[in-house]
Amino acid sequence: MGKHYRIIIVGGGSAGISTAARLLNGMKSLAGDIAIIDPADHHYYQPLWTLVGGGAAKKEDTERSMKEVIPEGAAWVQQAVASFDPEKNEVKLENGETLSYDYLVAAAGIEIHWDGVKGLKEALGKGGVCSNYSYDYTDYTWEAIRSFKGGNAVFTHPATPVKCGGAPQKIMYLAEDHFSRTGIRDQTNVIFGSANPAIFDVQKYRDTLEKVVARKKIDARFRQNLIEIRADKKEAVFENLDTKEQSTVKYDIIHVTPPMRAPSFIRNSPLAGENGWVDVHPYTLQHQTYENVFALGDCADLPTSKTGAAIRKQAPVVAENVLALLKEEPMKATYDGYSSCPLVTGYNSLVLAEFKYGKIPSESFPLNQAKERRSMYIMKKDLLPIMYWDGMLKGIM
Repeated sequence: MGKHYRIIIVGGGSAGISTAARLLNGMKSLAGDIAIIDPADHHYYQPLWTLVGGGAAKKEDTERSMKEVIPEGAAWVQQAVASFDPEKNEVKLENGETLSYDYLVAAAGIEIHWDGVKGLKEALGKGGVCSNYSYDYTDYTWEAIRSFKGGNAVFTHPATPVKCGGAPQKIMYLAEDHFSRTGIRDQTNVIFGSANPAIFDVQKYRDTLEKVVARKKIDARFRQNLIEIRADKKEAVFENLDTKEQSTVKYDIIHVTPPMRAPSFIRNSPLAGENGWVDVHPYTLQHQTYENVFALGDCADLPTSKTGAAIRKQAPVVAENVLALLKEEPMKATYDGYSSCPLVTGYNSLVLAEFKYGKIPSESFPLNQAKERRSMYIMKKDLLPIMYWDGMLKGIM
């Protein structure tokens, strides 16, 4: 039998690190008794990858070593998880070791399913096929946009939940802005192939974004799901989700948002609900079956957008509720479904969408956030990364 910890956190991304920091801030006696399991060497601030792809930020600024962000008092187990046994309160690691816990927090993020689009993996990073959803390839997006000479610029949104639902269109608006500034917009068709039924889920922001799409003369095609890239012919194959009819679109550049799903060790575990995500209560974030298990972030089955902003409101709820159980007190903290999508609509303009369960706007500023603003763009580019590294990951924001 391997080591025992009072709390095991699976995942060293935003959700895992900020929850660990909050638990340690809230109960000093937990030092040495919390483990964070994550095989990765590096931690990334992914919201900036859109701006990297748009040539407005450097990708190196989004990377820190995992060692740097693990809070003091937490043990880092640099391994991958193989399986869970919640009946026995055990986690099995890929190296064969088993760890046991009193409480488990699943913060394992989302798996990018590159193989979900035929031909994508082989085509990525050359011939105009790019994606901001990979640190390795995000600067190729900017290279593709910068060296584009006109033709079809295609952007896609898949038929699965994705991290940051707005990202697939943000890069399109930046690209369109760049094409306008460099005088090639007239020789360019900007096409958005989205599996969604509309440009955005929340009506207040949808109205604004529909105007942005009209103003930028973007050819938006909804219920269209990318199923194949034929790199040799520079063709993208889409399937209409309602009629199952297939259509082929020629591209000169294509930015692909790949389909995503829960990580396999979560998907195939007793923690998962029918759709593969961790089956938690939407308000308390406690598992529906196992009372000593919680989940947050992208791997949790919550009816809201999977964003870093959502995690910022979920981490305090998980930390407070776990601490309450440790002290044998009733759980009081609840999560209202808050999520936010800073929608970059061009260089120096941004719509700050903030909403909660029921797709109801839940805004932070006393102004109309459905309006495109330069101030909000500056906040995303310059302020939010500082808040992330120095506030959220330290459990104080």
